[in-house]
Amino acid sequence: MIRILENISLKNFNTFGVEVKARYFAVISCYDELRSLIQERKPAEKKLLIMGGGSNLLFTGDFNGLILRNEIKGIEIVEETDQHVFVKVGGGENWSDFVDSTVRKGWGGLENLSLIPGTAGAAPVQNIGAYGVEQKDAFVSLEACNLTTGKICTYNRLECNFGYRSSLFKTAEKGKWCVLNIIYRLQKKPELNLGYAPLRKAFEDKPSEQITIKAVCDAVKNIRRSKLPDPQTLGNAGSFFKNPVIGKEKFNRLQRKFPKIPFYRLKNGNVKIPAGWLIEQCGWKGKRVGNAGVHHLQALVIVNLGGATGEEILQLANAIQYDVSQQFGIGLEPEVLIL
Repeated sequence: MIRILENISLKNFNTFGVEVKARYFAVISCYDELRSLIQERKPAEKKLLIMGGGSNLLFTGDFNGLILRNEIKGIEIVEETDQHVFVKVGGGENWSDFVDSTVRKGWGGLENLSLIPGTAGAAPVQNIGAYGVEQKDAFVSLEACNLTTGKICTYNRLECNFGYRSSLFKTAEKGKWCVLNIIYRLQKKPELNLGYAPLRKAFEDKPSEQITIKAVCDAVKNIRRSKLPDPQTLGNAGSFFKNPVIGKEKFNRLQRKFPKIPFYRLKNGNVKIPAGWLIEQCGWKGKRVGNAGVHHLQALVIVNLGGATGEEILQLANAIQYDVSQQFGIGLEPEVLIL
């Protein structure tokens, strides 16, 4: 029997540390509990939100509905070949802990995604990525529960419609599913991705036998810790904005005006611009407005400096968007889900 709590503080359930309340709150530890809840029609009567680690959310006020916290656990091998191991992970598993477990086993594919906060169930929804790798690169399939019917459906990589920090579950099917588990195909003989410049630099003087997945995992963690604040000590949701992608002609015009603008050319001809650089050029890096601010080491990260409300953080984000649009003609899109 699922216990539904009322008027629960969410301060410890969102990494911004914003003090808001949920009208109703329940923890789901298995599919049967979720199906039972759906059959009782309770989700249909209320505004519904599936929550994992709360690391990609900004609450701007109390949530007048039902929050279901996904705590479905489990990590198991479902198939194995000479080259690969197929691992199923529960949607409620801590993502960073899961990556660490694959690295300990010597299975390659996820080491560049070390230390990303949140749960495994949120990884495909957001199509998380870092240091030249996205979770879709190792993704095979997922099982998800329809929050209206209670039925389980399986989605393969193509059906998930993965994009840059996006998927089917963040677009056309947003809010309709709870991810129960995911299967990843990992490499027994890891093919390391050192394409990201700081990561490549970390190994430029190292002999090849020292460049292992454990070494890459550790290097990624060191880079992340040097740039990104720990949510346990300074409330934040990591990168607040997506890196904007613009067309070639628009980029050429910008480059003539701003010759030092950093960029990354995509295969389709478009160009990705680092949002942090744009924000920094507008003078926001390290700036404080009330109880919210922009991190002094990484302009892409908005932080709660103590007691900030979600509305304060949103107002700061809006001001940043306005300035970047005025100076560069580029619209920044939030990576964070704003509620």
